[in-house]
Amino acid sequence: MRMHKVDRLMVAAVLATSALCLLPGVDVARAQSGDELKAGRELVEINCGKCHAVGEADASPHEAAPPFRKLSDSFPMDALEEAFSDGRIYSGHPDMPEFIATPEQVEAIIAYIASLQD
Repeated sequence: MRMHKVDRLMVAAVLATSALCLLPGVDVARAQSGDELKAGRELVEINCGKCHAVGEADASPHEAAPPFRKLSDSFPMDALEEAFSDGRIYSGHPDMPEFIATPEQVEAIIAYIASLQD
């Protein structure tokens, strides 16, 4: 199937816009809606907060669980999106339960975590 010139331009525009969101210095939190960030915060508080620090200054209840605001120190945010692309959130750590999320929930979680990064 051949793509028309307009279709190719539309795909290129979408890819370019997506790439801009991954560039350093782009404020991802401002690109997200307040509702999406609120939903992401609620999801991580319920599903992750028993072990991880999920706020701007709290400590992780589980000593081996990294605070979400520090995740980008060791894990690029774009890799986080790829890791969660199948809707399964897991780490292989024996204490961490598997969490299955919808694509919208994954987007909200990633948006919230990205908003916490230094």
